[in-house]
Amino acid sequence: MPIPLLIDTDTAADDCFALLVGLLDPRADLRGITMVAGNVGFDQQVDNAFLTVGLAGRLGEVPVFLGARDPLVRPWLSAEDVHGDGVGGLKRPDDGHVASEEHAVDAMIRIAREHRGELRIVAIGPLTNIALAVQKDPEFAASVGALYVMGGSINARGNITPAAEYNIYVDPEAADIVFSAGFADVVVISWDPLTITDAVFDQARIDRIAALDTPLSRFFVRANQATFDFDTRVGLAGSSHCDSLTALLAIDRGYATAEGRYRLEVETEGTITRGATVFDWQSDDDNVTAIEKADGDRFYEYMLGMLASTPVAE
Repeated sequence: MPIPLLIDTDTAADDCFALLVGLLDPRADLRGITMVAGNVGFDQQVDNAFLTVGLAGRLGEVPVFLGARDPLVRPWLSAEDVHGDGVGGLKRPDDGHVASEEHAVDAMIRIAREHRGELRIVAIGPLTNIALAVQKDPEFAASVGALYVMGGSINARGNITPAAEYNIYVDPEAADIVFSAGFADVVVISWDPLTITDAVFDQARIDRIAALDTPLSRFFVRANQATFDFDTRVGLAGSSHCDSLTALLAIDRGYATAEGRYRLEVETEGTITRGATVFDWQSDDDNVTAIEKADGDRFYEYMLGMLASTPVAE
């Protein structure tokens, strides 16, 4: 049976492709998309999500729920310098589809209850919505089968500050609540070392995607361009695709080649270490599984196959 899935996202660039994984992989039963304040302006994120759902040919089938427009206690911090508008200037068609009236947090709680012990949540933005669900429903954490989080760095190398990865830095209080909530299975896909070694697409890989010349491959190249330019400018070999990898791992853990158990704590008060993640490998009270290595070549081939598909006629 397909896996009940919910993707919590701040849709821009790689988030779009993570949504495509959930929308197009036949092993996934995507029950909803929940929006959280993160990468770009909230309304832009919503448009990006609907644009992506439309490209997958799933408009009207997968609901979009609006969630937290701000972190729990801090001002929102964008990543527009990295992603631009997140879709390379593409405009969402006037398709008439609108977000659900149900709040994202309420939808999360309801869907987790409906699929108790089976729902897998893919959290690829700040963890504000997840924390609010934990606070609102004492049974929420116990209802979720598995929580896959893109965030943090095992070795304390950040991408928004020297010590912090963006998703955790934007709302460290939310992350602290989530990692302390008692979810049965929390799987973390970290920025470093995992993402920047096993989920980077260099120019040759991007060129191969461009050569497919499908609606999805053209969307990928355009939506990814700003991120590719930023990532290569700061020293990566190409663009990073941590969100897509996270969505795929939630469906198929076989793409992981090494894992470790850790006690994960989040720094919420440090002046220069806000949002830092401490992965304690010595603790007897572990609370997360961290994916330490993944099969990056196999992941890329999966993405290539997905982008070669044509779910909507040209």
